Amino acid sequence: MNYGFIKVCAATPEIRVADVNFNAKNIINAVKESAAKGSRLTVFPELCVCGYTCGDLFNQPALINSCDGALKRICAATVGLTMLVFVGAPILKGGKLYNCAVAIHGGRVLGVVPKTYLPDYGEFYEKRYFNSADGCSTVTVADFENVLFGTQILFKAENMPEFCVAAEICEDLWAPLSPSVFHTQAGANIVVNLSCSDETVGKAEFRRELVKTHSAKLVCGYVYCDAGDGESTTDTAFAGHNLVCENGGVLSESALFENGLLFGEIDAEKLVTERRRTASGYYAPECGSTYETVTFSTGDDFIPVEREFSQTPFISSTGGSERCERILTIQQKGLEKRLKHTGAKTAVIGVSGGLDSALALLVTVRAFNALNKDLKDVVAVSMPAFGTTAKTKSNAVKLMKALGVTVKIIPVGESVKRHFRDIGHDPADKNVTYENAQARMRTLVLMDVANDCGGLVIGTADLSELALGWATYNGDHMSMYGVNASVPKTLVKRLVDYEAERLGGACGKVLKDILGTEISPELLPPDESGDISQKTEDIVGPYILHDFFLYYAIRYGYPPEKIRYIAVKTFEGVYNAATVDKWLINFYKRFFAQQFKRSCMPDGVKVGSVSLSPRSDWRMPSDAAASLFLGALDNEE
Repeated sequence: MNYGFIKVCAATPEIRVADVNFNAKNIINAVKESAAKGSRLTVFPELCVCGYTCGDLFNQPALINSCDGALKRICAATVGLTMLVFVGAPILKGGKLYNCAVAIHGGRVLGVVPKTYLPDYGEFYEKRYFNSADGCSTVTVADFENVLFGTQILFKAENMPEFCVAAEICEDLWAPLSPSVFHTQAGANIVVNLSCSDETVGKAEFRRELVKTHSAKLVCGYVYCDAGDGESTTDTAFAGHNLVCENGGVLSESALFENGLLFGEIDAEKLVTERRRTASGYYAPECGSTYETVTFSTGDDFIPVEREFSQTPFISSTGGSERCERILTIQQKGLEKRLKHTGAKTAVIGVSGGLDSALALLVTVRAFNALNKDLKDVVAVSMPAFGTTAKTKSNAVKLMKALGVTVKIIPVGESVKRHFRDIGHDPADKNVTYENAQARMRTLVLMDVANDCGGLVIGTADLSELALGWATYNGDHMSMYGVNASVPKTLVKRLVDYEAERLGGACGKVLKDILGTEISPELLPPDESGDISQKTEDIVGPYILHDFFLYYAIRYGYPPEKIRYIAVKTFEGVYNAATVDKWLINFYKRFFAQQFKRSCMPDGVKVGSVSLSPRSDWRMPSDAAASLFLGALDNEE
């Protein structure tokens, strides 16, 4: 079991044009090296057995026969290996020559895929030597008879169904309707491309974007192997620009003119889940019916995953300030529309001195500025109660004043005490009633203030809280529009920090202080020193872990044991395995138990690829059981 990860290799060995024995030796050495490093799939460049730039030598039987002999030696070198290998070679069939990808596994040739599109322009003149082919037939290669030959072949691991590969060759990718379009519709999750793309100024950037975009459009893994050292430089140069891409992302990329072995780890299980989730024509049974499938067996031994994962997957490693600005604008535009549609005169928001309400207030101010509305019509309300500390109350008021909105301070402690008397609750009993009564009283105040001034109550609950159910039902859980509904806690921090830097001054200073404050609902009295006593992350767990769990569980459907594996790897040195286990189990328990709160959550705009809105993204019964997911963790060793 390797959690769906498949280690792949794009290998560009040094070659000599027409020196087949030299080339075969280097190919075999690369096969052995890639296998020793755990590769399950290794791809070589186009026509690498003899060299792409052989020219009229392709018309010499001596060259073609020598290539066939080299394929025999390469096959022999793969005996006992569980790795699938694709080698580029000229193949003679029915008196015609074809530019082919030869699939080799365990000492035998599995299939031969000819190039579909033959370039015949500029520096390319393949139609002078090669033919195009369609459909499937058979051919004899390297003494193997009745080998499948054609463009419609899938190579599928019988012990790992998601490891399903198809091949295309160089120009096939650049064509308007690439063969890989049909390959992926027929069920291929990984496409390999054996290429000999010469290097010109600006071509590497275009090539990279082409491979990335193609892998995104087809929701596939794409292994692009380019020719390099040794190809003729009579008219062109070859840089060995290798790429391993997955669903629009570059997993690994070689430097130009630095040939060798490039490794990457494609998550085929994720690709299968993503296709099933979107179901936008990625699998077409009518395409699959015309394909032949060749099976092979890949290794069952566990290969440690070397792929790195960000500890904060909701925060892009690229884009920086521009990405933050885009997210805030989406939130702002969502609120603008709601304000205009309802004709609301004001926006009412409870400001606690914490992160979520700070972000919601910042978004509200942005929306009012964009609509040219008076900021005095943003009614910010501080509602201190039993757990409110002097620091958070002070920060709430400072932020309101710095932003120029209307400040209201409405203590709710006495109202809650009267409520306790009404329902017969002893305030000395600081149970869930003690806590939730404060949250619901605050919501009651906000709703009635909004009614009184013709306004909308702006919700503050974020995506992480909604996932964990860390909100009081019909308390802070409820609003008239939730601007933070699809913003996880780790991203809330990033956005508040961005606004602190952008705004600067008094506003920036107080936002920085809020960022440094412990996350807390402040529903229990402060400690003896007056500091926060109820610390959220001590109770439900670190948000950085929960956001990690949430992203991979919802965005890619990772099973619990896979999330555990990558979390332990990613947070090594920060949280040990026992800590990851503890909070992952807690995540699943809370996620399932608290669905009823999400089933009736307020409207709120989606900003990223993960949302828990019951109207658009996440539909789940409120009484679904978590036992299957918790059991998977219990059964893991």
